[in-house]
Amino acid sequence: MTIPFLDLKAVNLRHAAALEEAFSRVLRSGWYIQGQEVKDFEKEFAAYCGTEHCIGVGNGLDALILILRAYKELGALKEGDEVIVPANTYIASILAITENRLVPVLVEPNAKTYNIDATCIEKKITGKTKAVMPVHLYGQVVEMQGISKLAAQHGLLVIEDSAQAHGAYEGNKRAGNLGDVAGFSFYPGKNLGALGDAGAVTTNNAELAGVIRALGNYGSHKKYEHLYQGVNSRLDEIQAAMLRVKLQHLDSEIDERRKAANFYLSRIRNKKITLPFVRDEKAHVWHLFVIRSENRDALQAQLAAKGIQTLIHYPKPPHHQQAYAAWKDMPLPITERIHAEVLSLPLWPGMPEEALNSVVEAVNAA
Repeated sequence: MTIPFLDLKAVNLRHAAALEEAFSRVLRSGWYIQGQEVKDFEKEFAAYCGTEHCIGVGNGLDALILILRAYKELGALKEGDEVIVPANTYIASILAITENRLVPVLVEPNAKTYNIDATCIEKKITGKTKAVMPVHLYGQVVEMQGISKLAAQHGLLVIEDSAQAHGAYEGNKRAGNLGDVAGFSFYPGKNLGALGDAGAVTTNNAELAGVIRALGNYGSHKKYEHLYQGVNSRLDEIQAAMLRVKLQHLDSEIDERRKAANFYLSRIRNKKITLPFVRDEKAHVWHLFVIRSENRDALQAQLAAKGIQTLIHYPKPPHHQQAYAAWKDMPLPITERIHAEVLSLPLWPGMPEEALNSVVEAVNAA
């Protein structure tokens, strides 16, 4: 049996009829940008997250860039201000900060959860710190209570990078409604994935939402009138229609992901493997099932030899990327160890039990 890391075709084909109907609806409408599909998706996703506002944008990176840019336009941030961010995140979190000429302050994660926590953050706060960007890595929500308390004490903005955590809960609130504002990605492989690039911002701040919407539309709040030197980053009608279909099934597919993850957690028995830590079942939506091994590369090769595709999220941390060469000597041992040891196992909604069992047997035999 050959087992792909993600059978995206199967994930989408289960909704084929509804997706095709949605595409046909857009095609026949004759309206392809900033139409009713986008308005309806924004309303539906805001309701899902529990926020008052949702602004569709071109992708997840743009969501974060536009959030920070909007805060600059509103005077809450200025060039040179510091934004605390986990060192082990995907590079997009950091790119959004430097694109706005703000200063990323890289903080080591909790070695157990791989997420940033208040203890890590507090040590890094300076007079220039104006925001913190918790990243809900791999689909598990950051413990936000301590971060929110710390942010209130120091007057910091809390900007969620929710690109991997659609539908995850912290208490009775979902990701996207746990800080001042949140950025989402709908990259096809995400738990709520479009059929191309797409993203969104959620917030309860009406003024901020208005600025973000204008910035992503050439800086325009009204046709041919431009308040800002904006960009073009808009969710298009077709992707909005696709997302509306898939949003209806997101919770049930999260349940399927949890069942698959629990299958792994209850059956993988290999002392050389570190399994994911789950602090609360509702807090984890299993965008990725990430194990750790000191012999990660050898393990990946052994699984590949048995037809099991795995991926590494992520092989090289941001401070070791050429894009940020000046940071290469930063002492971040926890981050570096995580990046050297993590391996993501196949997991998707509807993954056959036969495939899950094959992965378990191969990992246990490694």
